[in-house]
Amino acid sequence: MLANAFVALQYLLPKHWLTSIVYRIARIRNATVKDFLITRFVKLFEVDVEEIKLELPGGFATFNDFFIRELHDDARAIDDSEDAIVSPADGTVSLAGKLNKDCLLQAKGIEYSLDDLLATDLEECDSYVNGRFATIYLAPYNYHRVHAPFDAELVAARYVPGDLFSVNDSTAARVRGLFRRNERLVMHFRTARGPAVLVFVGALNVGSISTPWSGEIRPRKTGIVDTIDISQHSSSVKKGDLLGWFNMGSTVILLLPDNAGEWHDDLEPGKTLRMGESIGDFPVSTK
Repeated sequence: MLANAFVALQYLLPKHWLTSIVYRIARIRNATVKDFLITRFVKLFEVDVEEIKLELPGGFATFNDFFIRELHDDARAIDDSEDAIVSPADGTVSLAGKLNKDCLLQAKGIEYSLDDLLATDLEECDSYVNGRFATIYLAPYNYHRVHAPFDAELVAARYVPGDLFSVNDSTAARVRGLFRRNERLVMHFRTARGPAVLVFVGALNVGSISTPWSGEIRPRKTGIVDTIDISQHSSSVKKGDLLGWFNMGSTVILLLPDNAGEWHDDLEPGKTLRMGESIGDFPVSTK
């Protein structure tokens, strides 16, 4: 009952306006206010403070700086096996598996199309028909930086304006086409084993998405798809390199073509992931 009410309320709420308010609150620099926000958040969500690089709360100028916090250099081990595909983020597996032709599973009984998600030309979508997908939900308490799941070259990045529904399980089970309705940043990669895609999906209270290539991208409900100029930063990334971060929580979706890789058998809904741990493998290299 509460879940249904929460989802129904989201259709009525001015989600972009509320998100802009959260954006401003998260950037308040008054020490008393931002320290209160940080300490209350840590207590409420039981954040692991031992792995945070900077001192709490004084090491952070704003609550948002804390939210996109860096961890100690040894806080996450990156699986350096040549064929390993690693989790791009800390989070929980929402769903993972094989596409049904050109459709991804959002929740039980709900599918959405690949071309709607990528908002790109059909030829690019065709590369992922019957491929693999993994949807990872980042809860508020998670580390919110997103890293490269493999060695690759970034070949294109596109911002797709859209809505800002919550991306929690309750909403995913009730709002059809959730991930293709919400705003998102779609990053296209070239790997030694073929193309791959990583999608940053925006959500309610996600004030913005940032990457080294795009800078900060503020939510926009309507408009054309923007092609990001990626020429100002190196396009080559190594496994574990920083790709960007959510300024508040959300979801990432990883896509691989058919036969380009396999997920581990235990990559199932509800599994807790840490950035850098192996979630699948490319086919064994023949080099």
